[in-house]
Amino acid sequence: MTPRWLHWPTAAGGGVSATGGTETDSGGYRYHTFTTSGSLVVSTGGTVEYLIVGGGGGGGTFAYGSGGGAGGMIVGSTVVTAQTYSIAIGGGGASQLNGADSSAFGLTAIGGGAGAGNTNSSIAGNSGGSGGGSRVSNQPGAGTAGQGNAGGNGIGSPNGGGGGGGAGAAGSAATHVGGQGTGGDGGDGAEWPVGSGTYYAGGGGGRGDGVGANGSGGVGGGGAAFTNGTANTGGGGGANNAGGSGIVIVRYTL
Repeated sequence: MTPRWLHWPTAAGGGVSATGGTETDSGGYRYHTFTTSGSLVVSTGGTVEYLIVGGGGGGGTFAYGSGGGAGGMIVGSTVVTAQTYSIAIGGGGASQLNGADSSAFGLTAIGGGAGAGNTNSSIAGNSGGSGGGSRVSNQPGAGTAGQGNAGGNGIGSPNGGGGGGGAGAAGSAATHVGGQGTGGDGGDGAEWPVGSGTYYAGGGGGRGDGVGANGSGGVGGGGAAFTNGTANTGGGGGANNAGGSGIVIVRYTL
């Protein structure tokens, strides 16, 4: 059962029968979408595909706080048998707290790292599925290999917070524009399924110095500064705000 990151594989076969989550049929597939923790009850086994996204990290507080990192994102396929599988959905982290992990099929998508803020003694971003941005040029948080990317650096004098990392790209560094500190943008998330236009696990935006512009959230539910990450996307919280909760989706051919 090897996870494959950011690539939705072609389903093999069919004939799976299961219940659990919100069930929908589309494009020759049945989808089981879990926005809260629950169980997938399989009565007839076979190959299923999955998306697992952890909860997004909260953004950093204080002036020029940084963006929170997105929850880790895992996609892949596995063979299920007739049994009950536990599905856990991680909540988004409050300001300056990491998001919680999501899990399914023995795999864990790590919660996003919190952005640096006034209680981070090193003013570095926290590591997680994707890492939180830093303040005043200190080290941003690292992402988890195969799940996400690092946050962006903050900047000082005048100050700006770095953007949180996303599943598809690292967070942007804060910059000086017109003599003012501007917040870094959150890294974009990843599209699922490929070609669908639906993205998950975007990073949160950092805060500017109060005069300079604030950072935008990454595509895939990342919150702009002062905005929460979108629920059930694993988006990182913008500076001063909370991350979005995670999600698990299971699908198989009809």
